[in-house]
Amino acid sequence: MGDPQTLPGGHLVAIEIDPDSLSAQGFMDAERRTAIHDLVAENRFSPGGRDGAFNLRLSIADKKLVLDVSDEAGKPVVRHILSLRPLVRVIRDYFLICEGYYEAIRTATPHRIEAIDMGRRGIHNEGAEVLLDRLSGKIDLDFDTARRLFTLVCALRWRG
Repeated sequence: MGDPQTLPGGHLVAIEIDPDSLSAQGFMDAERRTAIHDLVAENRFSPGGRDGAFNLRLSIADKKLVLDVSDEAGKPVVRHILSLRPLVRVIRDYFLICEGYYEAIRTATPHRIEAIDMGRRGIHNEGAEVLLDRLSGKIDLDFDTARRLFTLVCALRWRG
């Protein structure tokens, strides 16, 4: 993983998830921790095309995704509120395939596990594409950053 200070444009240095919005437990809790670690380690995140270091706070309010972006000192930069409706089907499909994947790890052949994992990655990529589309013109981010953000959105939506 690269040092976020060396990436062009803006980058995230801290991520917080509103504890009242967080509902993930079990496998999603581990996925959330990994996504946060990986995001802070390497990302491209430029709200409004700005350069610099940013903090991100994610929450759910009125069934909408809230992204509060502040500068490194904590001064608010921008707030984006997005409908979760475009992500509902992708999130549901992602949870279903993840549950199947973790069940398969216990009982299935390596070939079957690999096939399920390929499907899981495909759905995860689809979620990242939806986020990229929804944030277009608002926040410039790369695909890997969008994938990790999708994981965090799933952690907010998980009811398992």
